[in-house]
Amino acid sequence: MTETLPRPNHVKDFLKLVAFEHSVFALPFAYLSTLTVMHLEDAFSWWDLVLVTVAMVSARTLAMAANRIIDRKIDAQNPRTAKRELVTGKVSLRTAYWGCAVSLVLLLASAALLNPLCLYLSPLAVAPLIVYPYAKRFTDYPHAVLGLAQMVAPVGAWVAVTGTFAGSGPAVVLGAAVGLWIGGFDLIYACQDVEIDRKIGVHSTPARWGVKAALHASSVTHVVTLALFAWFGLLTGFGLLYWIGLGLVAVALVYEHSIVRPGDLSKVNRAFFTANGFVAVALFAFALVDLLLR
Repeated sequence: MTETLPRPNHVKDFLKLVAFEHSVFALPFAYLSTLTVMHLEDAFSWWDLVLVTVAMVSARTLAMAANRIIDRKIDAQNPRTAKRELVTGKVSLRTAYWGCAVSLVLLLASAALLNPLCLYLSPLAVAPLIVYPYAKRFTDYPHAVLGLAQMVAPVGAWVAVTGTFAGSGPAVVLGAAVGLWIGGFDLIYACQDVEIDRKIGVHSTPARWGVKAALHASSVTHVVTLALFAWFGLLTGFGLLYWIGLGLVAVALVYEHSIVRPGDLSKVNRAFFTANGFVAVALFAFALVDLLLR
């Protein structure tokens, strides 16, 4: 009697390929920007909120699928990434390309439905997402490119509501905070691949300057991040709850940096997933309650 093998779940495998659950890092800040400007403009719209969600998730899925496609040969040489779905064949290259195409169409469609400016600027949002995986081939600072790519989300969300760059200063500040935050924890994440990166010729700040220097740079980056989050709160008139949330974020970032040391990288995943997931959710949750109470 032959054993029946479980049927592959292509959707589940693709979502795992693009680490769909990691949307928790960037999506809350797009919502924070969207809901803040809706409050300031007294122009709440469920439709706009849905379109911003579709645009954000589509952009991130496009970025991750493209990243996996472009980096598949590098991933195959790294023991940490050698079991990724595109390397093992669990997800086909054709499926990944289709995922990119569908995500791009959804991104452009949602941008067009929001307003003309969003549509015109959408290529500028896509460009750094595609450039990022190539950056590690020619610069020791690919983390900065990743930060730039993530900075786009809060600014784009603000423009999605207003249809103009006028008065978008707070969104730029928030975008800079998000970009530095993500770039900072990418510095930490890259530390675990220093030896293999040097061996196969992948560029990164830790590979170039060492783990200790990269962790110091990440700490400085996150101090600036906190200052920018505070500046955003001042510019937009947030109340006590936002500042409580920001205080919790500061504690989480201190914890993140306390558990990752040059001689002990065993807790990088805890710092990356747990602490940073908390940062995004906590600040958004307290800011949301603050907005609702106002």
